[in-house]
Amino acid sequence: MSLLDIRVPAVVLRIDRNPFHHGTLGAVRSLGRAGVEVHVVADTAGSPVGASRYARRMHPPPPPGASTEEILAVLRRVADRIGRPAVLVPMDDASAITVGRTREELAPSYLLPEMPGTLAERVADKAELAAVCASAEVPHPVTLVPDSPAEVESALRQLGLPLVAKWSRPWLLPAGSGLRSTVLVRSPQQARELFLHTEEAGSRLLLQAYLSPGPDRDWFFHGYADHSGSVRAGGPGRKQLAWPRGAGLTAVGCWTPNAHVQALAERLTGELGYRGIFDLDFRRCGETGRYHLLDFNPRAGAQFRLFADSTGLDVVRALHLDLTGRSLPAGTPLAGRAFVVENYAPMAALRAAPGGRELAWYAADDRSPGRVMWAQWCRHVSRRLYERLGTTTSPTPRLIPRAASPSLTDNEKASS
Repeated sequence: MSLLDIRVPAVVLRIDRNPFHHGTLGAVRSLGRAGVEVHVVADTAGSPVGASRYARRMHPPPPPGASTEEILAVLRRVADRIGRPAVLVPMDDASAITVGRTREELAPSYLLPEMPGTLAERVADKAELAAVCASAEVPHPVTLVPDSPAEVESALRQLGLPLVAKWSRPWLLPAGSGLRSTVLVRSPQQARELFLHTEEAGSRLLLQAYLSPGPDRDWFFHGYADHSGSVRAGGPGRKQLAWPRGAGLTAVGCWTPNAHVQALAERLTGELGYRGIFDLDFRRCGETGRYHLLDFNPRAGAQFRLFADSTGLDVVRALHLDLTGRSLPAGTPLAGRAFVVENYAPMAALRAAPGGRELAWYAADDRSPGRVMWAQWCRHVSRRLYERLGTTTSPTPRLIPRAASPSLTDNEKASS
């Protein structure tokens, strides 16, 4: 018998068009394996997610650059087709922010955590996050927001080089603009040129002190804050391998107890009154040893399945249990468990894992997504090789726009 209330379906929502987002597949499998009827609202044309046996029905996503009203219209159509209340699971920042803004309009068709409608947007905004951390006394890299070319020069003098440049609201970057959400700035001219793109980017440019990467410095915390505010499920993890190497998204991660990271996560969500799933990225300063918060994602992180405990509880299942009024089981953390993204770390996927391991794409009970991923990944890599070699003739597979490329986070992105 399932712990979850299988009478209540789930809708997994992703606005960002990334065919290689393994977190979306993880959510579909986690809920589907528990017997929940899972609907997916995402761009799944040629995506591995659409091949999963656990996806009951695929629904067309909002168009690129969709307005709040357009997104609402899509979710209302999906709700009408399902015909009963469903748990809504946002899988990217744009989705989480829109759901937060429109919570009243989405109820009662969707079950959602109760928290201030602007909170998801506040923590996802990189400029706001600096103030949030200061208020909660959570370490955060020194961040300056220049309003003029003169202030850019002042920031350069104060922070030195290299430094990190970020757009405060990266979900507003126009597709095809060539602008990256985060850049490692190595020269004054590079910083000046970025500032000139402020209007095009749609949000403010931040200049931030750079914390260099190193062994045992990159950490993350996934959790679920329940209706009482208690942090349940999830835990702290250490990034063992990133893609690109030395920086970037987690290619190999390990569930590693860390009391400092746990305390920072609980303090921050408690101060904010946050409810729901969250994903935090930290980097430990090599000089001071302090853990600095780099990113607050108000939704599930792509590697959330790393933190499936002895009862099978993860943050997505915790969300469904809590919103349907069921108690969360008290499982045992599986410290040492690993998570591997095969297309970014194929050799790690072949090595032994004494503490247990979950692969992002391959699953014995759901093989098709893995096959589709490898076919799509080979085409993607071939296209990139053609581009780097300066070949004018492109290979035949579907082109993946820049906005759909696997995204990196904050200081991690800057090092790539």
